[in-house]
Amino acid sequence: MHPVFLQIGSFTIAWYGVLITLGIVLGAWIGTRMARQRGLNEQLFSDMILWAVLWGVIGARVFFVATSWNLFSGKTGTALLFDIINIRQGGISIHGGLIFGVGYLIYAARRHRINFYQYADLFVPGVCFGIIGGRIGNIMNGSDTVGRVTGWPIGFRWPDSARGFHDSLCSAATPLNLLQYCQNIGGKPVMTAPVHFTQMYGVIIGIILSVAVFYWLRSKRPGWAFWQFWLWYSLLRAGWEETFRLNPLPWKVYLSEGLDKAGIGLFTETQLISIPLILLSIYMLWRIRREPEQPWTPAPEPVSTGAKA
Repeated sequence: MHPVFLQIGSFTIAWYGVLITLGIVLGAWIGTRMARQRGLNEQLFSDMILWAVLWGVIGARVFFVATSWNLFSGKTGTALLFDIINIRQGGISIHGGLIFGVGYLIYAARRHRINFYQYADLFVPGVCFGIIGGRIGNIMNGSDTVGRVTGWPIGFRWPDSARGFHDSLCSAATPLNLLQYCQNIGGKPVMTAPVHFTQMYGVIIGIILSVAVFYWLRSKRPGWAFWQFWLWYSLLRAGWEETFRLNPLPWKVYLSEGLDKAGIGLFTETQLISIPLILLSIYMLWRIRREPEQPWTPAPEPVSTGAKA
């Protein structure tokens, strides 16, 4: 559980970035093969991957900054700008990345006059693998997406060597710190209470989606895999992972955390955002279900091979 994959002098490469990149690359390889098999424009699809990832990173950071402004509000001028763009210090939002990435795909589909869903469906495997890589990266970091203190038997006691976790949760500068459970062990602060292992919950969610997507992609109704992903990711993220995460509650409906409690909090921002996404996904799947099946090999498309943003 160490955040750094490689360090050369002062330059470091984090596990988080490496693992997300590996997931996206694997998904891109699978998607490109399927695009070729389905008679789609393979070069255009490759270009779309590059720009969708770029805009996804921007969106992920924008959403994180917007929803975590308390981490930046004390600074001004150049220092504030540097902190906002310094993604190496961590802090991205998966939902923000997905929304900006999809926004680019909509733009590309309109620009090149192609069927949006035929291409968007093939992006889903990469997103699922990226979720797995990102959550494993969160485990390596230790301080990301941590769970609430719980008295349930599934509570996870982080090892003393996971310094990213302990140094973060035992710091007064960390919002929602757990100082009351911290002790000095071996000259270093250690958070001794068991918590929900929400990072691993996220890994399992990514694995479930990664298996399911290959069943969704069997459908010959464009958009089926796309909206199934949004539905089930929103349900699993909001209903399982987010329920046990140590996140602020803008709408404080229920909170139970402590050594003799469940470790549950309702409702976080992600849970509130997920409600309209779930309803929209169900509606879109209902509409797609009523559409006739389409052949996987479409007619030649009047598109250029270059992609511009």
